[in-house]
Amino acid sequence: QVQLVESGGGLAQVGGSLRLSCAASGRAFSSYSMGWFRQAPGKEREFVAGVRRSGGNMYYVDSVKGRCTISRDNAKKTVYLTMNSLKPEDTAVYYCAAAVHCWGTNYVSRIVDEYDYWGQGPQVTVSS
Repeated sequence: QVQLVESGGGLAQVGGSLRLSCAASGRAFSSYSMGWFRQAPGKEREFVAGVRRSGGNMYYVDSVKGRCTISRDNAKKTVYLTMNSLKPEDTAVYYCAAAVHCWGTNYVSRIVDEYDYWGQGPQVTVSS
């Protein structure tokens, strides 16, 4: 079992920054990849960013490239999503997710169904 507890959501202004954190408990954190997803009202949940279990390779959806950074601290069992130059279209519920079934591999999925555990999803609202 893996539990994911997120923090850091809230209200931000256009052009501002936010950092989301996701603390994991349970099975060896450094053994599986992590991802961040988001879901805006009326839309499907979409991949935002993913990071390999070692933290050495990161992947992003095109709409956030250059503005967002995913990172992880395996000693703290925490993954982060730093978002800069925020836009109104970044408004969504953000979820961190763990791909535990990819245990021991370097595979980073962009597919919702390939993640096994999810955080509670803090709201991020970007206003002008």
